[in-house]
Amino acid sequence: MRRAIALVGSFGIVGAGLSLAIIPVSRGTAAPKPAQTYLLPAADGYGVADCIASRSDCGQIVADAWCEANGHRVAKTFGLASAEDFTGTTVTKAATAEQPLAITCEG
Repeated sequence: MRRAIALVGSFGIVGAGLSLAIIPVSRGTAAPKPAQTYLLPAADGYGVADCIASRSDCGQIVADAWCEANGHRVAKTFGLASAEDFTGTTVTKAATAEQPLAITCEG
């Protein structure tokens, strides 16, 4: 009797293992996110505004890291935000130091 119960139990364990091994795994890629523009304050406290505003190599690294942290692949564009991005008009009285930064991410 014990052998029969042990045999049935072992078949159950083997069957469960095989069923898990046969389950297909989805290897498809998720749909890419649409491009999105983020506005960042120029005085963020991290000192990266100079890199992003000057569009230098360090700005590309920072912008890519920002996009990756927000679920995107890479930064499409980055730099100082245009006046219409943060005021709704083309005229602004904000000084360049106060002008926010814009990073547009894709994917």
